[in-house]
Amino acid sequence: MCPEKSPIVTCRGITKRYGRGELKVMALNGVDLDIYPGDFATLAGPSGSGKTTLLNMIGGLDAPTDGQVSLDGQELANLSKTELADMRLHKVGFVFQAYNLVPVLSAVENIEFILRLAGVDATERHQRAMDALAEVGLQGLEDRRPSHLSGGQQQRVAVARALIGRPSIVLADEPTANLDSKTAEELIDLMSDLNTEQGITFLMGTHDARVINRSRRHIEMTDGRIASDERRPS
Repeated sequence: MCPEKSPIVTCRGITKRYGRGELKVMALNGVDLDIYPGDFATLAGPSGSGKTTLLNMIGGLDAPTDGQVSLDGQELANLSKTELADMRLHKVGFVFQAYNLVPVLSAVENIEFILRLAGVDATERHQRAMDALAEVGLQGLEDRRPSHLSGGQQQRVAVARALIGRPSIVLADEPTANLDSKTAEELIDLMSDLNTEQGITFLMGTHDARVINRSRRHIEMTDGRIASDERRPS
C-alpha cells in the first residue's frame, strides 16, 4: 500500500468472461488492484493467468464483464468511445511485444504521430519527438524506418512513443520477449532509469525473470486472480 498517495489505477471486482455455455472461459475472476504513482511493477503468472487481459482492461482496450476500472479517478465504463480514446491518448502509454510501429514512417515520425493526434503543432511535436529519441539513446537514427532498426532499437522507439504524451502510466506487455539478452537488459535499464529519475509509472506484464527481478513491486496472477502482491525495497 501507498497510503500517502492516491492510486492512478483502481480495479474493483474485475471479472472477464469469454464465450458461452461449456465454451465459457473466465479470464479474470474478481480482481482488486491499485497502482500508485511511481510504481515499477510487474504482473506475472503462467500463460492464461489473465495478465494481458488485465492490462487491456486498465488501458481501456477492453471492458470487464463485471466490476469497475478507474484511471485518475475516472471510471472507464462512464466514458463515451470518444472520451475513452482521448483518455488512452493522453493518460496511457502502451509498449507492445510486437513493437507496433508504423512501417512507412521513420522513427521520429512514429513518435510524432501521437502528438499529431493530440493536435500539437508541427514544430513542437518534432522537437519533442527528437528529445524523446535522445532520451532513449537513439540520436542520429531519427530518419530510419522500422525495417532498418534492430529489434532493440524498435522497442526503444516504442518506449519513446509511449512516453511522448506524458501519460499517467505506461503499460508494457512482454516488452522484452523478442529481444536478445543484452538488448533486453539495456531496455530494462532504460525503463528502470525513467522510473527512478522521472517518476514514470510502469506496469509490465512479463514472463521474463530479469524484468521481475528488477521490479520494485511484483504482482503474481493465477487463474484470473491476484495470488500475491509484494513490494520490494527500492
